[in-house]
Amino acid sequence: VFSKIFSHEALESYLPKIQLVIKDTLRAWSSNPESINVYHETQKLTFRMAIRVLLGFRIPDEELNRLLEVYQQFVENVFSLPVDLPFSGYRRGIRARETLQKGLEKAIQEKLQNTQGKDYADALDILIESGKEHGKELTMQELKDGTLELIFAAYATTASASTSLIMQLLKHPRVLEKLREELRSKGILHNGCICEGSLRLDNINSLYYLDCVIKEVLRLFTPISGGYRTVLQTFELDGFQIPKGWSVMYSIRDTHDTAPVFKDVDVFDPDRFGQGRTEDKDGRFHYLPFGGGVRTCLGKHLAKLFLKALAIELASTSRFELATRTFPKITLVPVVHPVDGLKVKFFGLDSNQNEILTETDAMLGATV
Repeated sequence: VFSKIFSHEALESYLPKIQLVIKDTLRAWSSNPESINVYHETQKLTFRMAIRVLLGFRIPDEELNRLLEVYQQFVENVFSLPVDLPFSGYRRGIRARETLQKGLEKAIQEKLQNTQGKDYADALDILIESGKEHGKELTMQELKDGTLELIFAAYATTASASTSLIMQLLKHPRVLEKLREELRSKGILHNGCICEGSLRLDNINSLYYLDCVIKEVLRLFTPISGGYRTVLQTFELDGFQIPKGWSVMYSIRDTHDTAPVFKDVDVFDPDRFGQGRTEDKDGRFHYLPFGGGVRTCLGKHLAKLFLKALAIELASTSRFELATRTFPKITLVPVVHPVDGLKVKFFGLDSNQNEILTETDAMLGATV
């Protein structure tokens, strides 16, 4: 099912909607006279992308913001100790999940009843149809669980990587200018505007330097530290025997930091993935921001497409500057993010950008 949800055809159909959500968000950031907290705002952006694009829910902004608050309570407490006491994190997480599922059930029911005006199949449509193809109508509980899983997959890690991307573009203006040069050379950016109809999936995938930038962000600022696996067969590693049945954790971050193929590991250098160097290809498991093996992240292509679409819009339509004297320190828990969230002031490249209102829900709804 998930291979269909994240297939080339599915990503092609999501792309215009992803672009619309990103454009709307950047207009709002640029029209704000104050600096914004990038990490908090990218959380809102990725949540909105999941709700509006992946799930096709037509939820008004006010209700969307309320759902986001509940979802954040759920995520903050999802890894709490399982001690069911009043006011415990566990209890707060359970309550948040119940409230969230009620909101999702309402949205799913409205979606099932209102199928008019659709111009693409979203991830939830594919999930429902896949069940029917296998002769099994999915229950409401299964739909809610699948919906929650899709939101979880699209939310925290993508917000983390989006924040890291913006911080690195701020730190390295030459990288941003090189991105703009590539966009111009490919006929995507002209006179400060994205050429109409130029942002198709194949065009985005042909942007070699953009791909290098996203790879380097994910190498240096991998959102999560590692993953767990169950040992299927006893093996030996550095003289230690690891028995079958054990649970082991592999560290993505330590792998990226110590892999011998990467030169100057602490330096942000997208060209390390460029032609002639290809540091990510010298060995199978030196570079693994999405995990490795058969359990690699299924949503990796969607995540990279979202980051690329965001980078293109940032390079094409926005000017932005750090609103604090120095760059913040980075914390690794629960995912990589700046300790102060990264305070940035955005300006539209267009002199009239601050006059432009954000896209209305009606406009977004008409295309979903």
